[in-house]
Amino acid sequence: MNRAPRLGSGQAARLPSPLDTRGAPASNFAKSLLWDLGDDLFDKFRDLIYREAGIALNEGKKSLFVSRMAGRLRELQIPSFEDYHRIVSDPASVEERGRMLDRICTNETQFFRDARQFLFLNDELFPRLEAQAGARGSRRIRAWSAACSTGEEPYSLAMALLHRFPPAAGWQIEVLATDLSTKVLNIAGAGLWPIDKSSDIPMVYRKEFMLRGTGTQQGKMKAGPEIRAVVKFARLNLNDPPYPVDGQFDFIFCRNVLIYFDHESKARVVERLLDHLVPNGCLFLGYAETASTLSDRLHSIGPNVYARVTAPSSSSIEPGETPRELR
Repeated sequence: MNRAPRLGSGQAARLPSPLDTRGAPASNFAKSLLWDLGDDLFDKFRDLIYREAGIALNEGKKSLFVSRMAGRLRELQIPSFEDYHRIVSDPASVEERGRMLDRICTNETQFFRDARQFLFLNDELFPRLEAQAGARGSRRIRAWSAACSTGEEPYSLAMALLHRFPPAAGWQIEVLATDLSTKVLNIAGAGLWPIDKSSDIPMVYRKEFMLRGTGTQQGKMKAGPEIRAVVKFARLNLNDPPYPVDGQFDFIFCRNVLIYFDHESKARVVERLLDHLVPNGCLFLGYAETASTLSDRLHSIGPNVYARVTAPSSSSIEPGETPRELR
């Protein structure tokens, strides 16, 4: 069987057409609408967004909200924010509320973001998982990227895991990748990025797991079949319990998400995530995030890395169960 050429191998693979992400700027349109969004109406949007996603927008975010939503109003040819609020507040407008949330969230990400945490994975967590596998006689490792954005994070985890724990040696690797945004999930599922992003990936992983395009796809790279086979994507709202995920994970990445929440929402999300984390499993947070005041079931063990303490849990989830998305 012919193998697909690898990124950095000197060969090239022809890739499918990339998604069309073109869009005209909406700054001028936003300025014309700014004064149409009064404080009372903005408060209604803030309340709706908080109920829907747990995202806390303060009063100073009005101009940011207007600038990000102006393009959507233009697409729908809606003349006012009052009309738009009537649409998104309709219980039947689930899809449009999702598009609103897509626009207000910042989906900044990159491959192997925060090298300190990936060093922690390789030097601290992976050896522990190897030892545990020997003790329990199971070579199954499960990870969850709980805010996967356009896919760089879960595919980074898949590369690191498969390189260290190859299926040929009997390892079973599963990476669940979820996000609130259907827009970024579509991009992540395509597994296609500008070739410039390859500089964030260590060369050994690039050669082993990435493909590069040629012809009409020159300047693109694509996730190879090995990592695509172990990453499963699903939409999940961290503010909407219960999570449609069964079972527990050896570690969970939930980075640069808690910064959008107030303290109460942060605590709720962390507690729910911990119900899906094995005892002594690790929760990875973003550089500017901390869980030290959010749960007594966590203690710090690394750079924005927390371990779930071995205390009895009220959760009915059984270790080893498979998420419905992965069955």
